[in-house]
Amino acid sequence: MKEQLQDIKKEFDAAIGKVMDFLMLEELEKEFFGRKSGKLSLLMKEMKGLSGDVRKGFGQMANEVKQELETMLCVKKEVLEKEKIARIAQDEAIDITQPYLPKKEHGHIHPITQARWQLEETARTMGMRIEDGPELESDYFIFGSLNFPDDHPARESMDTFYIKDHKTWCMRPHVSNMQVRMMQKYGAPLRVAHPGRVYRNEALDATHGHTFYQFDVLIIDKELSIGNLTATITTLLQGFFNKDIEVRLRPAHFPFVEPGFEADMKISYKAAGKEKEKWMEIVGCGMVHPNVIKEGGLDPKEWKGLAFSFGIDRLVMSKYGIEDLRHIHSGDLRFLKQF
Repeated sequence: MKEQLQDIKKEFDAAIGKVMDFLMLEELEKEFFGRKSGKLSLLMKEMKGLSGDVRKGFGQMANEVKQELETMLCVKKEVLEKEKIARIAQDEAIDITQPYLPKKEHGHIHPITQARWQLEETARTMGMRIEDGPELESDYFIFGSLNFPDDHPARESMDTFYIKDHKTWCMRPHVSNMQVRMMQKYGAPLRVAHPGRVYRNEALDATHGHTFYQFDVLIIDKELSIGNLTATITTLLQGFFNKDIEVRLRPAHFPFVEPGFEADMKISYKAAGKEKEKWMEIVGCGMVHPNVIKEGGLDPKEWKGLAFSFGIDRLVMSKYGIEDLRHIHSGDLRFLKQF
């Protein structure tokens, strides 16, 4: 039986070296120390058949082996515990010098981008192609091709960001720079929308900014009228606000259209607990000037055009009741999470 005891010890010593986790350790403990079927437990039960002195000597030896194996078991358990803590520390390490960021914070689409996509979707249903253009642009496509006179105030550096040492290049102050390009590229008839970012030398306040977004529309065809202009603006606004919109036109002057208008949209608001209505200026528009059509390579006697440019930022402010433009571009998640 002493040989059996030594064999159990050797077997346990070899087995414990292969233990990699707590589950394997638990199975090993059950294999050798289990009450009913444990190898060491079964051997110690056989002591009942031994004579007094032999049983005493074997019992002492068996207890010593048992204590030794239990010690090895405890040591292995401590090793596994330390390895577990080390893994957790590595997997869930926290750099306490970093600012707190909520875990699993999901982002979402910026309200300006949402508005642009909505306008693009409505424009496509009206048969328009969506085009993009350069933000760094030549003076010709910004002003010259759009019938701006040489002494027009918009050409001054107080309004437009010109490139140093390149006086004929600037950051586009509007997205109408694509109108002549599109006529030259696609000819007529033409239905096209140009959304994009624009830049102007303006002080930042609640309603103005040096960087903002526009949505420009150009339609060229043989039979177009001011009624078509009003209907196109109204349809795009109704698609954006998802409700009936009333639009009116007021005479205005822009070099690239003749006649030119300011389009106003009727909005509802509450004042002193009462529901009221007012007109809000929403877009500059008009029938494309013959000189602009000519620059596009078309005959102004044969083709007519209508054009307008929404300020996307202003539409977003109107739709969601935002009073300060600076909130939209602040990058403040407390504000942006609302959309």
